[in-house]
Amino acid sequence: MRFNDKGKPVMEKTELYGIGLRYKVRYLDPEGQERSKSFPDKQKKRAEDFLIEVESDKREGKYVDPRAGRISFKTVAERWAAAQTYDHTTRERVTSRVANHLVPYFEGKSIAAVRPSDVQGWLRWLQERGVSANSRVLYFTHLVSVFSFAKEDKLIVSNPAQARSVTRPREEHARVQPWSAERAQAVLQALPFRYRPAVQIPAGLGLRQGEVFGFSLDDVDRERNIVRVERQVRIVNNVLCFAPPKRGKTREVPIGSRLLADLDEYAKEFPPTPTTLPWVHPDGKPVTVNLLMVDYDGLPFRRGGFRLNVWRPALKRAKIAAPTRADGMHALRHLYASVLLDAGESIKALSGYLGHSDPGFTLRVYTHLLPTSHERTRKAVDGLLRSFGNDSGRPQAA
Repeated sequence: MRFNDKGKPVMEKTELYGIGLRYKVRYLDPEGQERSKSFPDKQKKRAEDFLIEVESDKREGKYVDPRAGRISFKTVAERWAAAQTYDHTTRERVTSRVANHLVPYFEGKSIAAVRPSDVQGWLRWLQERGVSANSRVLYFTHLVSVFSFAKEDKLIVSNPAQARSVTRPREEHARVQPWSAERAQAVLQALPFRYRPAVQIPAGLGLRQGEVFGFSLDDVDRERNIVRVERQVRIVNNVLCFAPPKRGKTREVPIGSRLLADLDEYAKEFPPTPTTLPWVHPDGKPVTVNLLMVDYDGLPFRRGGFRLNVWRPALKRAKIAAPTRADGMHALRHLYASVLLDAGESIKALSGYLGHSDPGFTLRVYTHLLPTSHERTRKAVDGLLRSFGNDSGRPQAA
């Protein structure tokens, strides 16, 4: 150290001059704990602005502890999935989506370290992996919810998935193409008699596959000629369970005399099988139902086994070449909808029979199947113009 001629030390600039943190802001967080943050030399204004911002956030309830966001994205995403109040099957699916499509990309990052550019990069990553547009929409919805969960828990200040720079994926709506009555008839004939209700019930009642597997003649109100759709068969943790229909929406569906007669005839050869399964989840209360259609072992169907062992072979015998996902049992539900619309049934009534969430959804799915009214339109307009008389509007000669 050098000294001047008066014996006082002379301050000399070192390599660290201007690099260290000079200003420290101390403040109390909403819990009364002292916090601090340091700023470099020549940034006094920034330090003052930070203190003002902290005090403002505290008053408005928006304060976020900078250390809170150090928790990993994976931990927050798993907490979010575990906290959801979905039914058991949906929770399984959501947990799987988070583990397979969100965590692998963001793993290693803290929840606060994820930026909008990371979210956009993740969307590109999904696209390059061949994930469909509709699946990307679903996964993006989960990601937005994870960050909203973190924001509401005061782990982050803003949701990076909702930034303006992030291009949200859009759904692609493919038009439903119902089977023709001839194709449905061909598959019906190609099925062993034991499995023919797999065509008759969805085509005649519009039931979903799980609801077909859970169908019982005890659900038929023969005085009113309606079926009470109250259950489905589904798999939870690889265990077959009875459960309410999708979204818990029980409903009543009219049943025609021909279909009821066919099912009664079927029941004479294959009497309904009393089947006991847990309700909703593997630990649920046991419920016994006289199922109409079961496999050769007297057990309820699993969707995968039915598709591989019963449905696909029937499609092959019916000479349906290269069947796609559109050739599943759901095609018969679409056939049911198209027949009702062609007969003039209202969208509202059809929505109720199908168990849809609202008539608007039904309209979006089946609007292209509504019968055209070109001839009615032409007649109506011609009638209007005829009511105007023969005056063409041209000025009359004097």
